[in-house]
Order: sequence, then C-alpha cells, then structure tokens
Amino acid sequence: MIRGVNHITLVVADLTVSLPFYEMLGAMPTARWATGAYLDLGGMWLCLEQGAGSPATGDTHIAFDCAAADFPAMADRIAAHATLWKDNRSEGASLYFLDPDGHKLELHVGTMDSRLADPKMGQHRL
Repeated sequence: MIRGVNHITLVVADLTVSLPFYEMLGAMPTARWATGAYLDLGGMWLCLEQGAGSPATGDTHIAFDCAAADFPAMADRIAAHATLWKDNRSEGASLYFLDPDGHKLELHVGTMDSRLADPKMGQHRL
C-alpha cells in the first residue's frame, strides 16, 4: 500500500543556481556531490540532480513511499500494468515506472536518513 510521497527528484540545469534558490525557500542541505544534492524542505526529502535536457527527458520524478513488507506485491502489480523507465541503482528497494501519460514515478522503500547512512553517501554527507 502506498503511504504517501517519499521524495521528489528535480533535474536542474545548474546546481549552483538551483541550490541557493531552494535554500532561500528554507531547504536545508543534507548531502552534496558534484551533480546533486539532498535537501530537507519542511520535512520533505527533495533531491536536486544536475542534468541535461528538459525535466521530461531527465530524472525528474515523484517517488511514493511503501513499507518494505508491501514492496514485492506492489512492485509486481505495478510492473504488470506499467512501463518501467529506469533500473534501481541506489539504497532501498525501488521500482521506476511510467503512468499512462508518461509521468515518471517511483515506488520506494527507505528514507532520507537511510539513504544518507548508505556507505556510498559517506563522502557527500554534510
């Protein structure tokens, strides 16, 4: 069962421009690397990812939160009815899929804290 929005990832043209903008809105950076950053915006996990192209051609997506116990059944059900658009390469179970209009969505198990605790994030954590 989906429990709500897990995180939002926005593809940005220039991280050095976008990061200060979101900080102006009150976002607190929690991790930073050459092409991205994790921020806490009022308790919401926001990822900024520098990339080429428009948001439609980049990694911009909305991730829905799912309990670990519910993930396998939900992922199977979604995969049977949707096109997958990306393989999971990060901490936590994820399934990346498209809605009927091509909106990029993700089913994800984990939190910003669990992502930041991943050893791969060690040198990026603030």
